[in-house]
Amino acid sequence: MLDLGLPDIDGMTVCKRIRQWSEVPIIILSASDTEDRKVDALNGGADDYVTKPFGIAELEARIRAAIRHRALDSGEPAPATVSAGSLEIDLVHHEARLDGDRVDLTAREFDLLSFLTRHAGKTCTHQMILSAVWGAGYSQEGQYVRTYVHRLRQKLHDESGTLIRTAPGIGYSLQP
Repeated sequence: MLDLGLPDIDGMTVCKRIRQWSEVPIIILSASDTEDRKVDALNGGADDYVTKPFGIAELEARIRAAIRHRALDSGEPAPATVSAGSLEIDLVHHEARLDGDRVDLTAREFDLLSFLTRHAGKTCTHQMILSAVWGAGYSQEGQYVRTYVHRLRQKLHDESGTLIRTAPGIGYSLQP
């Protein structure tokens, strides 16, 4: 959900920036009900536009619909493997290989590494990682991410942080 009336940046600018790197569903919330504003938002990458005031039941239904449509729109099968440089992740068999050598990972380590690999070259925030790897109820558990990144760096022989780079106060990025 994205409110167009943000205090320090235009909501449409945020929407366009998100679309540069993600296909996450975006529902615009706005007090403006002009047709031009709605058309601009939908053409700018929003999936839906809800005018304030609105009922919670309606908003929840629109969120479910946006998620359902994104799942249907993807249409193409997910890749069986993803790679970044000499790192290859087999998503089907839950295996990771670095320079052809198998890396033994726990299920959570594998999920974290595969998430970072699928987003290689992009900075992933702590919240993005927590939501994708641990689930929505873990949004304040940044220490989990730090601990697991530390373990991954040890197993990938990346103690210097060249493969998995830290963006201080933001998150991590896996360098291809």
